[in-house]
Formats: sequence, structure tokens, C-alpha cells
Amino acid sequence: MTLISPRKRNTKEDQKRGISTMALATVWTHCVPLTIILAAACLMNTAHCQAVQAENVEVLEGGTAHISCRLQDYDGSIVVIQNPRRQTLFFNGTRALKDDRFQMVLFTPRLVRIALTNVSVSDEGGYFCQLYTDSTHHQVATLSVLVPPETPTVEVKQEAVEGGEAELTCVSPRSKPAATLRWMRNGREIQGVVSQQDNGKTFSVSSTIRIPVERKDNGAALNCEALHPALSGQKKIRHYRLDVYFAPTARIVPPSGILREGDSLSLTCSITGNPLPRNILWSRINDTLPERADINGPVLQISRLSQSHNGTYLCQAQNNFGRAADQYTLLVYENVSVPTTVPTTTPTQPITSHPTTSILLSPGYAPKPKDPGAVVETHSAVPYAVIGGVLALLVFTVICVLIVTIWCSVRQKGSYLTHEASGLDEHGEVQEAFLNGNDASQGKKEYLL
Repeated sequence: MTLISPRKRNTKEDQKRGISTMALATVWTHCVPLTIILAAACLMNTAHCQAVQAENVEVLEGGTAHISCRLQDYDGSIVVIQNPRRQTLFFNGTRALKDDRFQMVLFTPRLVRIALTNVSVSDEGGYFCQLYTDSTHHQVATLSVLVPPETPTVEVKQEAVEGGEAELTCVSPRSKPAATLRWMRNGREIQGVVSQQDNGKTFSVSSTIRIPVERKDNGAALNCEALHPALSGQKKIRHYRLDVYFAPTARIVPPSGILREGDSLSLTCSITGNPLPRNILWSRINDTLPERADINGPVLQISRLSQSHNGTYLCQAQNNFGRAADQYTLLVYENVSVPTTVPTTTPTQPITSHPTTSILLSPGYAPKPKDPGAVVETHSAVPYAVIGGVLALLVFTVICVLIVTIWCSVRQKGSYLTHEASGLDEHGEVQEAFLNGNDASQGKKEYLL
């Protein structure tokens, strides 16, 4: 048995460790970088690392999808294409599934391509490209189907009544991915409450707004816009006219000018409201409508007017939100004519014009309103104003004379009675003679003192 000293043993172990360290350093220096380079090359160009390469496809619903499988170093091996349910569509270019929507477009050693027409969301998923050589190689081509939204609809959740609020909902029932909805008015966006519902592979989206409304908002234009990636920057727009309900208003359009007997009357009742009242009621306050009244919707006509037609006429209309009325007072004036008569003349007399005034009065004439439009002018050779002044002066003079005469008469009679009594007291002889009646032949005498 050979004994090895501990010092020599350590020397040999150190040599072995050095050799191992050099080997590891060599591998790390040369192999690891090569591995990293090869891995990076594989990541940058999978065609050099995989025998089959598939391409993902995105298509609009109803369109045509082209699914391609690229082959690397194809040697005539079997190529199989399967749908997402793992049903074989084509086996080396031969149809295996009876679905006429699938067609083989191209089959070469480098590229296999099939076409799927009238694509639906049910066709969405991964399509398998498989190459059977010594080992099986496969890749999956993912088919994505975009469902663009249709033109959205507008639903009225709450009727718009004057002074209240309108609640409107814009609905896009089906899209993939979910559409974006927005409300616009006069170029400005109205923020709404958005809700979304998943219907499996598609989505329904709604946006609800609440806006205060007045009468002036009736007919205002609102737009609901749907935006979606499948629309390529375009929009699906639903135009909506705001329908605001309000109570009606009534206004009678009066005729122009003055109405006289024999004229015709036409009154139009102008009505507004939403909904617009269909029935318009004409009546006369405290009386019935004339027999000759003809009503045609908002128009009331009366022919051959007379003063018996005078009165207040009322127009009324109503809808579910209120009632309105207006009235018109009819005043028919008398006919006034101013005829001029020219008397016949003889050669020996000068021609003189004597106009007269004639006023036609209806039977049973009563105090009636004067016609403000009638102007009657009379002309005469005698100034009536002068005659009236003279007559007034004469009457005044006569009254004054009568007053003076009566006053003098009353005064004179009082003075006579007073002096008669005092004369009897002062002259006894006369009194005695008056009382005794001495001179019978002469009778009674009166003495004026």
C-alpha cells in the first residue's frame, strides 16, 4: 500500500478543481451566448423555429375571412385544417366538412389558404393548422369577428310636458365590442347614464338623459351617435325631434274696418298647442249663434249682418293638458247715406242747390250706437248758428220782461192797499161818507190818496 502525504493529495485536488473551472468558463464563454443568440433568433423569426405558422384574422360580421397557414420545409406530409370545434375542414386540400362557406383558395408547399364567407360571431375562435411529419406541428389562427352597431333607436321613458323633464334613452342593441353612445344637441354633448349588457358574444348598450323642457323646446333637434372601431371613424346617427306637450292658446283674428248692416263677417280662431286641439267650439255669450252662421273648423262666417247679430262671440279649444278661449265683440252699425237733390230750374230763375240729409232708420228704432265712420255734412243759405243766437237772445229778453212786469205789479198792488187804509183813518169826512153813503146817487167812490 502506497501512502500519499496530505500535501500531495491537496495538490491533485486543486488541479482537478482548476480543470473543472476552466471547462465551465469555456462553456459559459462560447455556448451560453450561442444559446441566447439562437433563442433570440427564434423569437424574432418564428418561421425558422416552427414548421407551421398561422396568422390571426379580424373580419366584420357578414364578410369573408381568409385563414392562412405558412409551411416551413414542407416535404409532402399531411396538412390538416380544423375549426374551433376541432372538426376537420380540409385534409391535404380535400374538403372534409360539408360546409359550402369554406373554400380552399390556395395549396402550395409554402402556403395553404382557405376562405370563409358570410362570417358570423359563431365562427369566431381558433383555427388549427397541423403538419404531420416525424412529429406533429401545429399553429392556431385566431378569427375575431367585429359586429358594427346598427343605427341606434330612441325610446321615450317619460313624456316631455311643459315645465317638467324629458327622459330619453338611446339604445344600441347589438355590437362587438360594445359601441360607444353619446347624445348631442346643437353641437354640444349631453352627458347620459350609460349601461351595458353582455349577450354572450355581443353587447347591448344604452345611454339615458333627463333634460328640463319648456314650450320653446318643442321640435328641438337631438342626435344620438354610435361610435365603433368597425365603422372606420364613421358614426351611426339617430336624429330625434323633441316632442314637448303643452296646453293650447286661442286668439281670434278680428276683421279690419267697421262692419255695417249687410256686410259679411269672417272670424278666424288661431289655435296653438301640443297636441293640437282637433275640435274648436264657437258660441255667443248669453245668446245662440245666428241662423246664418257658418262654421268651418277655426273659421266662423256670418253673411248679411244686422244689428241683431251684435254680441260677444267665443272661441274655445282644449287638449289633454289644458283649455283656452278668446272672445270678440261684434258691433254692427247702421247704414248712413247722404243723398244730394238738385231742384229743377226755369230760365227765369237762377240755379240754386239745396242739399238735404236723409237718414235711413230701421223699424222699431231705439237709441243705437252712432256710426263713427259716418260723416254727414249739411249746407244751407241761412246761418243756423246766427238764428240760434238770435232766438236765444229773444227768449232771454222775454223772460226778463216778464220777471220785471210781475215784480212791478206785485209792488204796485201792495202800495195801493196800504194807502187806501191809511186814507180812511186820516180823513174822517171821506170815511164817514164812505161808511154812511150820504150821496146815494153818486154811489161808492174811490179815493186815491
